[in-house]
Amino acid sequence: MDIESTTQVNNKAGFFAQWWGALKALPTNFKSKVINTTRSIKKIGKDDPRRVIHSLKVGVALTLVSLLYYWRPLYDGFGVAGMWAVLTVVVVFEFTVGATLSKSLNRGFATLLAGALGVGGQHLATAFGERGEAAVLGTLVFFLAAGSTFFRFFPKIKARYDYGMVIFILTFCLVAVSGYRVEELLELAHQRLSTIIIGAATCMIISIFICPVWAGEDLHKLVASNIEKLANYLEGFEGEYFHCSEDKEKSKSLLQGYKSVLNSKATEESLTNLARWEPGHGRFRLRHPWKQYLKIGALARECAYKIETLNSYLNPEIQASLEFKCKVQESCIKMSSESNKALKAISSSIKTMTDPSAAKSHIENSKIANEDLKIALETVSLDDVDLLTIIPVATVAKILEEITKSVEKIYESVSELSQLAHFKSVEPNVSPEKPHLLHRGIIKPVVEVDNHHVEITIQDQEIISTDSPEKEKLTIKSSSQRLQNV
Repeated sequence: MDIESTTQVNNKAGFFAQWWGALKALPTNFKSKVINTTRSIKKIGKDDPRRVIHSLKVGVALTLVSLLYYWRPLYDGFGVAGMWAVLTVVVVFEFTVGATLSKSLNRGFATLLAGALGVGGQHLATAFGERGEAAVLGTLVFFLAAGSTFFRFFPKIKARYDYGMVIFILTFCLVAVSGYRVEELLELAHQRLSTIIIGAATCMIISIFICPVWAGEDLHKLVASNIEKLANYLEGFEGEYFHCSEDKEKSKSLLQGYKSVLNSKATEESLTNLARWEPGHGRFRLRHPWKQYLKIGALARECAYKIETLNSYLNPEIQASLEFKCKVQESCIKMSSESNKALKAISSSIKTMTDPSAAKSHIENSKIANEDLKIALETVSLDDVDLLTIIPVATVAKILEEITKSVEKIYESVSELSQLAHFKSVEPNVSPEKPHLLHRGIIKPVVEVDNHHVEITIQDQEIISTDSPEKEKLTIKSSSQRLQNV
């Protein structure tokens, strides 16, 4: 009995000690949570200050539409239906202009169409008398709700009008069902439609004219940033794999950015759909070719997947042959370097909306390096060589060759975008001075023993100069000259 009572006392003491310790630590834990929350709030605001501005814009919009309730003259005109304006602002106001316009226009047109059909259906149902009215309304609700829900599965409708279809179903059901018990149905529909239009218009005006956030601009920057991340990886890979960079830490830091490109498809598609709702703004015209960005993004991800494969060879399990690596190193470094420069030039051209012709020379240089690599491989002797030590380096060379092809595809796609979007053409930086023309000839000394003289014949050839700004061919021709020295 004494042992049991002692155990119970110890358990109670331990329990109270636990609670007392938790109680004492409560202020400290609360303080640390407040500090962590404050830091998170600051971080979110610093990462994108537009989020703070968007929050303030939503507050302003809700305050304005609340006047429909607070101000008596407006309340007398709209009544309880003024709450629909508040609800519209809550569900419609989004971060970007495109998203706000998409939801506002979808909600407005869906409400108008569903309201008109609801009122028309109500009048049709009354023609069947009191007994048939409910059956007709129920039938209309069933067919329209089922048909609208089925249309939501169409990819194009789901991408752009899904929210409108939901509002259409909701509004038609509310008008049709509530109209069965409400006498002044037309007035009710008019009030709801008016307040929804007021709420949507308030959102659109504030979103467009007060610190607008354009989805199209975000898409433009995202695609350019993704291409730059691919270029940064090639720069880091060149220094890390071939050990040709003195700054090892910088090379390692450049090797991680490409991973975000692999998961950018959903964001690009979403921004593209929203950008198509936006009006012309800044450097982007009304019918800007937003779909072309999806093509460029797909090619960038294709290149990123090849880079993902290349990344697995940074730390191979099998030690590579140093002799073989030295023979292909120069060509591989050249391909990586030129592809890196081409991608950076393409990214810069997208950011500045200029013609990407500056990347063409780098792409050509990478092709030359690829040909040099093939020549180097032909001279390699495989006698008395362990093939397992050659495979990793040969695979890296092959992947770099595929990456150069992907870079060329990206360049072609961006060139197409520059034509469709009317990017600015870049004037070549050429000196206005006239090029120096060199006289090329063949000197043939002919010695005639009998006459004791030397005959020198200079045969002029065509000289083509492409250094002039107009890049015209300058041809210099002259007749053969004969100098005789007796």
